[in-house]
Amino acid sequence: MSTVLETSAPPSVVTLTRWELRPRDGQPPIRGETRVLAGTTPTSAVVICHGFKGFKNWGFFPPLARAIAQQGHAAVSFDFSHNGVGADGVDFSALDLFARQTHTRNVDEIELVIDALVDCKLLPRCPRSIGLFGHSRGGGEAILAASEDPRVDALVTWAAIAAVERWTDEQVDAWQRGETVFIPNARTGQQMPVSPQVWHDVQANQDRLDIVRGAEMLRVPWLIVHGEQDESVSPTHARVLFDAARETTDLLLIEDAGHTFGAQHPFTDTTPELQAATEATLEWFDEHLR
Repeated sequence: MSTVLETSAPPSVVTLTRWELRPRDGQPPIRGETRVLAGTTPTSAVVICHGFKGFKNWGFFPPLARAIAQQGHAAVSFDFSHNGVGADGVDFSALDLFARQTHTRNVDEIELVIDALVDCKLLPRCPRSIGLFGHSRGGGEAILAASEDPRVDALVTWAAIAAVERWTDEQVDAWQRGETVFIPNARTGQQMPVSPQVWHDVQANQDRLDIVRGAEMLRVPWLIVHGEQDESVSPTHARVLFDAARETTDLLLIEDAGHTFGAQHPFTDTTPELQAATEATLEWFDEHLR
């Protein structure tokens, strides 16, 4: 582990500790960071899960993690081991791993990070309460993890998917023929490979990867945030999840927000839509993790 100091506005110092966890099957490490307000020992932690073609240092994730830390929680962000980002934490230089990034692996890795928190491996003191945050695909996987893991005390999702099968017939046909499908990354210009293993994983784990079923099973306070102008994941997904959820769930639809609430990478500044989502998220965790 290594620890550095971050200065953020309003003026306060956040410590950032980098760490690695090895998945149980010996695959490449999960690389992560824990942020806490300097001089404090948080009793609560929030685990932050990125989405498809995302990573822990993308766009709004670092400022969101700092904001969570400034509220007195430990903010635990990480890269899924098969997200395709290399050791530099920025470039998609491990596309062979990206091609094999399955939903079940990601859900297992969320639970592995929670294991490390509960075992006091990521903080000096074990947290008394744990929140889970996820964006887009990471939101759907956070729902699945929270529905399985009784150690999760609160959940917030932004632009979460309500189903894992969001493919075209042509893509499914290619996987059935044993071919790799390529998804364009508009930001980097890369063609991101998705192997048949990803499709087979979903076919073999239909019940476990049923996000709506996971929403029905959730027993924790859950805030669903979605942009009304989301161009990648329709706000219909949010309404489906909200309809399936229990009374401890709130739905926040942000009128002019797209999939990333106006944020880009590299991150430059917040937007009114991102600010609204962030403030609601902080209030939710403050209320339910104390």
